[in-house]
Amino acid sequence: MRHAAAISLTLLFALLAGGGEAAAQSTNRNIFTRAHVIGNDTVPDVRLGEVRVYARARFKNKRQQRKWTRYIYNVKRALPYARIFSKELKIINDTLATMTTDKQREIYLDQKEKELFKKYENQLKHLTVSQGRILIKLIDRETGSTSYEVIRMLKGRFKAFWWQGIARVFGSNLKTEYDPYGEDKNLENVVMLIDQGYY
Repeated sequence: MRHAAAISLTLLFALLAGGGEAAAQSTNRNIFTRAHVIGNDTVPDVRLGEVRVYARARFKNKRQQRKWTRYIYNVKRALPYARIFSKELKIINDTLATMTTDKQREIYLDQKEKELFKKYENQLKHLTVSQGRILIKLIDRETGSTSYEVIRMLKGRFKAFWWQGIARVFGSNLKTEYDPYGEDKNLENVVMLIDQGYY
């Protein structure tokens, strides 16, 4: 009986050892990376991307949870328009840099304004006031300039003043600056989580 057990254990050991060797051979891949030689050791130098860790949101009651969910929804509605605006602004600035006369710039800006109004006016009309306020901050985040500064740069002081007046009627301010470490910390966190695919 002991003899049969010893043979079984030996066979089991051989199978496991052989299988382990086959597994080790099949996964043997060459990975090339930078390395530093320190003494007789070679230490790999691997660059990792930034990882942000967020605390899970905790709510005191259902009302607070609904408010937070609504805030995320509003950011998700406004963020694509801010990114589109940033891309369009870059195209406009690149095109304006190639133009030589003020008349050419004025004609181009009027044409581009009509084109963008035609393309996005209906969609932007359906944003709520809260989504509009978030959009104003996200435009500053994406472009590095407040909405007022962008309008003043492209259309002049009078148009910027006029649009600021319209925004004030609805309780908004085009001069609002984006502060990712202060007032807009929650907005920055939500945008980062959206970019990482959490929301």
